Amino acid sequence: MNEPANKALWTPPNLRVQQANITRFMQLLRMERDPGIVDYASLYQFSIHSPKAFWRAIWEFGGVIGTAGVRVVEDFEKMPGATWFPDARLNFAENLLRYRDDRDALVFKSETGLQSTMTYRQLYREVAALADSLRDQGIEAGDRIAGYMPNLPETIIAMLATTSIGAIWSSCSPDFGIEGVVDRLGQIEPKVLFCAAAYTYNGKQHDCLGRVREIQNRIGSISKTVVIPYVDPNPDLGKLENAECLDDFKNDAATEINFNRLPFNHPVYILYSSGTTGVPKCITHGAGGTLLQLLKEQLLHVDVKRDDRLFYYTTCGWMMWNWLVNGLATGATLVLYEGSPFYPDAASMFDLIDEQEISIFGTSAKTISAWQKSAVRPAESHSLKSLKTLLSTGSPLSPESFDYVYSNIKSDVCLSSIIGGTDIVSCFGIGCPVLPVYRGEIQCLGLGMAVEICRDDGGFADVEETGELCCIQSFPSMPVFFWGDEDGSKYHAAYFEKYPGIWAHGDFAKVTKHGGMVIFGRSDATLNPGGVRIGTAEIYRQVESLDEVLESICIGQDWDDDVRVVLFVRLVDELILNDELKARIRKVIRQNATPRHVPARIVQVDDIPRTISGKIVELAVRNIVHGREVKNVDALANPEALALYRDLPELRS
Repeated sequence: MNEPANKALWTPPNLRVQQANITRFMQLLRMERDPGIVDYASLYQFSIHSPKAFWRAIWEFGGVIGTAGVRVVEDFEKMPGATWFPDARLNFAENLLRYRDDRDALVFKSETGLQSTMTYRQLYREVAALADSLRDQGIEAGDRIAGYMPNLPETIIAMLATTSIGAIWSSCSPDFGIEGVVDRLGQIEPKVLFCAAAYTYNGKQHDCLGRVREIQNRIGSISKTVVIPYVDPNPDLGKLENAECLDDFKNDAATEINFNRLPFNHPVYILYSSGTTGVPKCITHGAGGTLLQLLKEQLLHVDVKRDDRLFYYTTCGWMMWNWLVNGLATGATLVLYEGSPFYPDAASMFDLIDEQEISIFGTSAKTISAWQKSAVRPAESHSLKSLKTLLSTGSPLSPESFDYVYSNIKSDVCLSSIIGGTDIVSCFGIGCPVLPVYRGEIQCLGLGMAVEICRDDGGFADVEETGELCCIQSFPSMPVFFWGDEDGSKYHAAYFEKYPGIWAHGDFAKVTKHGGMVIFGRSDATLNPGGVRIGTAEIYRQVESLDEVLESICIGQDWDDDVRVVLFVRLVDELILNDELKARIRKVIRQNATPRHVPARIVQVDDIPRTISGKIVELAVRNIVHGREVKNVDALANPEALALYRDLPELRS
């Protein structure tokens, strides 16, 4: 690929390095455990080569409430099969509610202008009231409680009340259809369902209760439904079974929480795979591993402190909600937003940053690209004085988006592209406040995550060599199991089938000479023209640099005993794809990638199918093009878009 020499776009100022949590952490380790820890590289090596000492230090530095016990890990060499902190006892909610003062815990803002604030003291009281009512409902450790909720304070309160008992929380965003909810929650049989009466998006109000009635009918385990009268202050519950509004259900007389301390691996969350290739997998995460891993990431990699105001644009059906909520354990203020990030206009999120003085702002790579396409220049229109870190995930962040952030958003900001996912409820590649930001690169590999890039033959790739993103050592936030996977076969097939004893994450990647990482797209969507593997992200980067192209999706089509690259594009302003634009697309790909990246066919489409969390679904499109069934289309935000790709004449020759 013809790339300009990579250069640091941002270097942390000395004062920021000196005041960073990770600097203090390294100083403690240097004094107590290893005098050779002098920089991030040596800290990373320590975390990989001395995992027991490292994760014990994370427990201590994170101030985990509970008893750690003597043993850190048993059967560490087993992958999977290691047991972390086998003697430990803790409660997840107790750790997130460790602060009970009058600092702001939650600030909520909706696209309609609705706003509220809740202190840590108030949050504790609200959780106490709800937890007491759940106990009265007969909820015990191990029971499942579900949310069909927008990103509201009440969603967090319900999760904390659930996990304070030791019950297991699972949630779906209210923009999921009935089938999508039943496919997920039906597998785990929740006893209580929390839902909102309605929600808003892009200026429109959407009712939830009609769907909730059908969900109740389809999931027989639900014995109680608790309705939050959001948007609709007087919801009609007459057609629901055993339903109450939240204020009627909770016991405000209860003021204390009886936290149930349980083993380290006791389940806390059930998250779901996208479900575009079959029934979603119910990925079950343990309380201790989730807490410890996210404390590590937020304290050390993101540098969250009590004075920070932490925001991530997310729905409650995306693991970034679980990531965000863990910020309560740091004592920071969480800023929650419900609605479209582009309502009433493309600059809305920058208005929010200034209004709420957000210091750490997270969003998707697609949103940053959309800002760029909309020619939003907040550096000219907004203060952004409070903003110190910008996080991006969901898909690879292109080098051009790095340029856009530093030229048009803020020049003095730590731009941290991160990669991980629902499977590990955390990250393999992440940011670091004491390292430079290089164009197009994730800053570093996560501490304690023994990442290797594997070749097809199972060998480890060299620096700058592409291959499969893998992890060769156990880590605490591996799923404890998949719900309903009695013999573990689905779990094993998901991560360990390709390379026995090694976690294969499903991303095509390379480690850079700076110790960072570049992601080229999902490896299961990797293109193989002529037997040479190339990543789809390399094509998207070039195509979407053209002003005429809003977005694109690329697949490999089986053709003449080989695979040919097919590119679908959605254009702006009702433009029509002509030969001249096709030639320009091919030229920019050829010049800036390689001839193998150049698509054999370029086809215009009106829409691109994506999941509820906004990820494009290359495999679903590939299956449609090849005449195969796409299972569980209810996992898509716009399932009707798939029909656009069926029987296209452009793909018959």
